[in-house]
Amino acid sequence: MRKVHFTETVLRDANQSLIATRMPFEKFEPILSTMDKAGYYSMECWGGATFDSCLRYLNEDPWERLRKIREACPNTKLQMLLRGQNILGYKHYPDDIVRLFVKKSVENGIDIIRIFDALNDVRNIEVAVDETLKNGAHASGTICYTVSPIHNLESNVKLAKTMVDMGVQSICIKDMAGIMGPQEAYDLVKALKENVKVPIVVHTHCTTGLGPITLQRAVDAGADVIDTATSCFSGGTSQPATESLAYIFRQEGYEVDLKEDVLREVNAFFKPIQQGYLADKTLNPRMMMTETEALTYQVPGGMLSNLVAQLTAQNNLDRLDDVLKEVPNVRKDLGYPPLVTPMSQMVGVQATSNILAGERYKNVSKEVVAYLAGEYGKAPGEVDAELQKKVLGDRKPITERFANTLEPGFEKAKAEIGDKAHSDEDVLSYIAFPPQAEAYFDKRDEKAKNSFTYSIRKA
Repeated sequence: MRKVHFTETVLRDANQSLIATRMPFEKFEPILSTMDKAGYYSMECWGGATFDSCLRYLNEDPWERLRKIREACPNTKLQMLLRGQNILGYKHYPDDIVRLFVKKSVENGIDIIRIFDALNDVRNIEVAVDETLKNGAHASGTICYTVSPIHNLESNVKLAKTMVDMGVQSICIKDMAGIMGPQEAYDLVKALKENVKVPIVVHTHCTTGLGPITLQRAVDAGADVIDTATSCFSGGTSQPATESLAYIFRQEGYEVDLKEDVLREVNAFFKPIQQGYLADKTLNPRMMMTETEALTYQVPGGMLSNLVAQLTAQNNLDRLDDVLKEVPNVRKDLGYPPLVTPMSQMVGVQATSNILAGERYKNVSKEVVAYLAGEYGKAPGEVDAELQKKVLGDRKPITERFANTLEPGFEKAKAEIGDKAHSDEDVLSYIAFPPQAEAYFDKRDEKAKNSFTYSIRKA
């Protein structure tokens, strides 16, 4: 009897996809010790947008958040999503910073690091993979799944082989937008199982309605681990439901380690939280709907929730359909990058700008300029020559790995932030999100000062 393993995403990707990562630690802290007994293969709880949101919106130290989860869940592997040379930010960082970030992630409680590059440029994950292995954690190499004239079964298998040669201990197929159909999943997993000798993990979303059957066919083809979310935070732009998939695979004769009574308790805990987010409109009901248009636009869940939030803030939500239609046009112009962070944000922002300005590329973001200059890696396909000329002029894009051109940056950043940083982890927070981290440090110090003053007066 073959076993199917489950990674629970409610603490990270389900939260990110449905409510733009707005769930503070205090909301889920009481259920952590229960989740630790559920029998998950791993809990994805960190990385992705959690780091940014902790500092920017939740007034939390992301490192402290991780340590608290680790303390509450000693029996379950904790997993994070890392953007290779981007770490958790939106640009490439020097190798010394990447290495220290990985080291500190493991020290603070991470067991599995899922490492990807938005362009599937393996040069941009090699340092993170190497450092993950050096620190005794599990390095999961990631294929950012996408559909285009230049992405196919052969290119994905070739990518997987290269990552396995690099030393990764598993291969994850990361379908950010839920556009991988059941047959495509079956064919890709089967091809990977025939060509590489490491476990295969499959991550998808329910955005298009394909998620559950896609995971079912992936497991039939030999997938070892699947990503799912507790049912009240599943569906829509999130992952398929943990409980439903466990039921399906048990019925089909697979071995499933999950404890049904614990899963029910976990879901019962999160139900009122979900209802609260619906009531205060943090959770837009549109995020729970099936959007088959994503098969055309290939917009992942987190990107869609961010587009809705951005357009709502600008009182332009009525232009969402126009923006979605512009997304594949921008993507083609940029050489068909997969729509995953940071490329999804870059393409989404540029598409929004093109629509709201009433003129394509009237304004070009600095991130798109950097991409066209080669700073994010090699574009998967041909970039529109006229656009590149307009943006770069006579400047030639670089072709070497961009991080090779960067000077070590940690000590410089440490000197910049000075006494506001209380640890190397603080410095890394500052490096990733300077204004947000500095604002958080100021609030933290003020709170400590007030607490100390109060203690003195009380004494």
